[in-house]
Amino acid sequence: MVDVAEIKEHADVVGSDGAHVGTVDHVDKGEIKLTKKDAAAGGLHHYIPVDFVQSVEGDMVRLDRPAEEVKREWSTS
Repeated sequence: MVDVAEIKEHADVVGSDGAHVGTVDHVDKGEIKLTKKDAAAGGLHHYIPVDFVQSVEGDMVRLDRPAEEVKREWSTS
């Protein structure tokens, strides 16, 4: 289990395939809220469960599944 406190604001979020998913806005209630200003966001905040996090490496959050799968599963509320 990853220490959620290690996830930094504005960290890059990438899938297990290394593809960009988004940028961290903040972490709250077991979810990572991604910034809506990110090119991949389409002007909306997206939320992904912290359970998807495989590792935190400095300013990068690596997820346990490919970026396209994460984008199919993320929520906007």
